[in-house]
Amino acid sequence: MTDTKPQHPRDPEAGQPIEDDLDITPARAGGDGQDKARSLGADAWRELRHNWMFWLAAVLIVLFVVMAAFPGLFTGTDPRATGQVRETPNADAWFGRDTQGYDIYARTIHGARASILVGILTTILTTAVGVVTGIAAAYFGGWVDTLVSRITDVFFAIPLILGGIVFMTAFPNDQSTPYLVVVGKVVIALALLGWPSVTRLMRGSVMQVMPNDYIQSARALGASPFRIIRRHVLPNAIAPVMVVATINLGVYIVAEASLSFLGIGLTPPAISWGVAISDSLTTVRSYPHILFFPAAFLSVCVFSFILLGDAVRDAFDTKSR
Repeated sequence: MTDTKPQHPRDPEAGQPIEDDLDITPARAGGDGQDKARSLGADAWRELRHNWMFWLAAVLIVLFVVMAAFPGLFTGTDPRATGQVRETPNADAWFGRDTQGYDIYARTIHGARASILVGILTTILTTAVGVVTGIAAAYFGGWVDTLVSRITDVFFAIPLILGGIVFMTAFPNDQSTPYLVVVGKVVIALALLGWPSVTRLMRGSVMQVMPNDYIQSARALGASPFRIIRRHVLPNAIAPVMVVATINLGVYIVAEASLSFLGIGLTPPAISWGVAISDSLTTVRSYPHILFFPAAFLSVCVFSFILLGDAVRDAFDTKSR
């Protein structure tokens, strides 16, 4: 008696069972998105390694970050110690002294901490809020997208510096306000109006990723929204946000300096580049060195982050290769 086994339907051209070539497991369905993200990141890093702008920006940024974290490595002078007022640069005070007799070099080195801290914290906060709201708007659509879009439209109508001025005027500081409280107020003032641009960018990036087959396959296989977002949407949509966040960090450093320059951001006894620039205005014509050095450090720092952002943008832009 001959055993009969069920026969697989065969491809008439290849002569093989159709299901042998049809793998619909979740790993297979979701792998394309992860592979694409890894490939994009690897290609971007390959481009960055050969880009002199990236290395120049990276060296400068590392230098400024180390300066902000460990100012004692660069100067042993107390930034609050006084000497001869308006002293020009010399061997004892490399950058000279300001109108109150403070060592400008020591003040410039120590001023990096507050300025860079505000920039980093504001960038982290705005990026986190913008990524979450942008993904939610694009992924779920409907009333969620409408609500997020209308809220961002309202915030877009308020200029960043003007909003910061209003906020800091409503919640002013004085000399008794703790340092971290002052920094926190400036971060909140800038973050309140900084997140909508990240939200809109992330929303557009996610909407471009959503129609891809690997996401639709993951949905069809019953993957949860959180899993799809974490494994497939975010890795493939985050690149534009990384570029903008890098540039925004420099923008927020300038914004902090602007608020401090107006006397409503960081205020003495806090030390920052904006405070130093503000203190130099009364004597800028007679003693330009008091303004020049903190302004130069501020400009080079911001330039470094913008240069890094341009390098990262070019690395992720496959059309420019």
